[in-house]
Amino acid sequence: MTGFVYIIGAGCGKYDLITLRGLNALKQCDVIVYDALIDDTLLSFAARSAEFICVGKRAGKHSAKQDEINNILVRKALEGCCIARLKGGDPFVFGRGSEEIAELLEHQIPFEVIPGISSSVAVPELAGIPVTHRRTSREFHVITAHTADGKQDFSVYASLEGTIVFLMGLNVISDIAEGLVKGGKSPDTPAAVISNGCTERQKIVRGTLADIVQTVKNNELSFPAVIVFGDTAKYNFICDYFIKELQGISITVTGTDKFTEKISTLLSDKGAAVRKYSHVEIVRKNNIPTLEKYDCIAFTSSYGAEIFISQCIQNKTDIRTLAGKKIAVVGSGTYETLLHFGLIPDIIPEKYTVSELANKIVQNVSDDSRVLILRAELGSEDLDEILECRNISYDDIRIYDTVRNGLPAMRADSDYIVFGSSFGVRSFFEYGCTLSEKTTIICIGVLTAETAKKYSENRILTAFPHSAEGIYNTITGDIKR
Repeated sequence: MTGFVYIIGAGCGKYDLITLRGLNALKQCDVIVYDALIDDTLLSFAARSAEFICVGKRAGKHSAKQDEINNILVRKALEGCCIARLKGGDPFVFGRGSEEIAELLEHQIPFEVIPGISSSVAVPELAGIPVTHRRTSREFHVITAHTADGKQDFSVYASLEGTIVFLMGLNVISDIAEGLVKGGKSPDTPAAVISNGCTERQKIVRGTLADIVQTVKNNELSFPAVIVFGDTAKYNFICDYFIKELQGISITVTGTDKFTEKISTLLSDKGAAVRKYSHVEIVRKNNIPTLEKYDCIAFTSSYGAEIFISQCIQNKTDIRTLAGKKIAVVGSGTYETLLHFGLIPDIIPEKYTVSELANKIVQNVSDDSRVLILRAELGSEDLDEILECRNISYDDIRIYDTVRNGLPAMRADSDYIVFGSSFGVRSFFEYGCTLSEKTTIICIGVLTAETAKKYSENRILTAFPHSAEGIYNTITGDIKR
């Protein structure tokens, strides 16, 4: 059975500039064929079983040839796969989408095109430059500076009115400027170049046709870049009188979908440029036992609490079964999870560690009590050891496991990176992910921080309290210092 191909415009810069239709299609696909210029946070929205194939095209670096990309799409579709061809910007704005579609048509492979936000408009826009303006520019032109034969006479564009936008032209900007002046364009024509537009690395330089080449060299701008000529290039429609607390700060958040979404939402709302890397997945294991024989139920994470509630509902467990039983938790997140379902924990240590939880349990239960521990497969043994030393009977049920999913390895070059568990740290580094030297590590929990020290020499901070707010407070406190 022949598969299906979605040609999806991923937008430009940050992942949240993709359309809702594109995101929904991405979630359905078995194979993700993606460009280097997309925000790889988008990959975290794909199915965990998806196959990821990078065919990125970036100036000066090796990439798959177009024929190879076409062959991949055809081969995977003939295998019956549902494929997302994830392309930066819009598929039909110098995105070679038409070439890929021609190949699919030749092999009678069904497809759908999903438009994307083009960098030709969005990058200048988010740099404060409108490509049209009723008084100064009633038209705009988008031109690729990169042609199949490598030859182009830029002087022919000098007669164009309005705004002229060049894509993929940073390495030939001197040829563009010289050509436009040669063709009759005034050297005083306003000019702007936006590097890494719509991202936390965005850099904007402005000048005129006469000096923009030297200005770009002086500021060492890097690919990708959008070049703008025309009267609108002198505008700067950016609101700079309302600056959020984390404006200009880049943060990578790692962990499960739930963890990265919660932390990213808070940090984004505070102005940070956030990159999500949801490389950890929760897998259910053992079922919870009959609850009648236990006097205390202990949770070491919100995931264990969620699975417990889910299984109680699935098993139609009467909530009155929990009457008289003490509930012990580590951390405010686990507390809030249970509170959401009407269960108020009785035991919560001031320090959010497993050993402190064990000591607190010992202080609050009688010698003949029986404790049920519900937690992860790779949980700390400190809890068991302390209960055994105090002769407290217990059953330790590992009701879930944390596993690494299939996301490709990544390099984090942000100002901060957040880890929520020791497993998250291990799977990040052991899978081949790397950090820049400038990146400060933020850990939830002392054990997570100790694990991070084994893998990295970067600066490490431990968030307190161990929550989203604790992470935010740790970062803002560090910035102030």
